Amino acid sequence: MEEIKKFIDHIHPMNTTDWDFFSSKLYRETVKKDATLINIGEVENYLSFISEGIVRFYIPQEESDLTFGFLFENEFITAYDSFITRTPSQYQIETLTNATLWRISYQDLQEVYQKTESGNAIGRRMAENMFLIKSKREIALLSKTAEERYLDLFRERPNLLKQIPLKYIASYIGVTPQALSRIRKRIT
Repeated sequence: MEEIKKFIDHIHPMNTTDWDFFSSKLYRETVKKDATLINIGEVENYLSFISEGIVRFYIPQEESDLTFGFLFENEFITAYDSFITRTPSQYQIETLTNATLWRISYQDLQEVYQKTESGNAIGRRMAENMFLIKSKREIALLSKTAEERYLDLFRERPNLLKQIPLKYIASYIGVTPQALSRIRKRIT
């Protein structure tokens, strides 16, 4: 739980009383590789902090899934649009490795917002961070080549990329696995 405390303190320091209340609402869950965290049509009920592991966001397709996001250790994960609107998710989230998550329910998070001094500030900063990640991805898709997107991903997470199947990386950068293979040959 220490890593989530460090992450939150980096966003906005929590006093001891707020931290004690917030941390009392968290529970630890260990999840196996390839576990589905949310399916299409389900309402997201949890905000989770990845203590260990890698997850992906995707839309299942008949021929191949459309992967549009990866999250790694020390990041929060949720189907955020479903979480805040309380409507069914239009995508799925699954683990790509064994994972350890610290989770808080929607109801408990609302209570943290209401009963702590720093809960709302932290919630706002996390929402802003999620927006920046989404915005960066959209701008990259519109303004960079597939090779540039691959190199960006490789620069940001070189060791972790070794754990992600190439077909998911290809889908994420918007190319076929064959095109990704050609990109990788060009840059090595």
